[in-house]
Amino acid sequence: MSDVDTTRPVFLLVPGGHHGPWVYERLQAVLADHGWASHAMSLRSAVAEEAAGEPLPGVYDDAEAVRAAAGAIDGPVIVVAHSYAGVPVTEALPDLPNVVHAVYVAAYMLDVGEGMFQTHGVPVPESLAGLRPPENPDLNLPAAFYDGDPANPETAAASARLLPQTVRADYETVTRAGWRNVPNSYVIPEADVSITGTVAERMAARADTVYRVPGHHAPFYSHPKEFAETLMEIGTRTIEG
Repeated sequence: MSDVDTTRPVFLLVPGGHHGPWVYERLQAVLADHGWASHAMSLRSAVAEEAAGEPLPGVYDDAEAVRAAAGAIDGPVIVVAHSYAGVPVTEALPDLPNVVHAVYVAAYMLDVGEGMFQTHGVPVPESLAGLRPPENPDLNLPAAFYDGDPANPETAAASARLLPQTVRADYETVTRAGWRNVPNSYVIPEADVSITGTVAERMAARADTVYRVPGHHAPFYSHPKEFAETLMEIGTRTIEG
């Protein structure tokens, strides 16, 4: 393992809905081998059912968690937002002076007034209370976060680690489009079979730069080496200005 180069930005890895920091472990190992530091955080809207109690956390609570995580890192930060995480990251960016680049990975790169499921034409429910399980045939199936094959042992093992997501996070809207004032990139996985894949091209059209990588909805999980190469390219370009 290479020594971490402290002159480089730190990657702040923000997981998508239902996920935790564990989904980035493979990527972090590759980055560390190449001297890049990273920190994988949790979002508050991924909630264990037994810990649930209203009011449950939503987008704005997750944005506060992103602010705290970025603020705890000394020096420049490249924030990496996967899927749902694009929503709270977008909300938090104006308050993150040490973030030098934002990377949206198959993510919701929303504008002011937009919410995640509204992007798909889903009407806002009367109440934002409650939890949505990963097993939701109308909106997503757990295997779609990976290769779409629940018979694949690797996919099944990852799906078993997913947590419920708060309904509030699904629908709360962005009040500030932070990506407008922060250099950014969008990463499209070539084999994304998730619902997010249906809007990725539209989201990517808002980005400064677009990258395409092999893998499914979580390309850093299925193809950590190839995804790390893309992140390191972004990081190097950020350093070089």
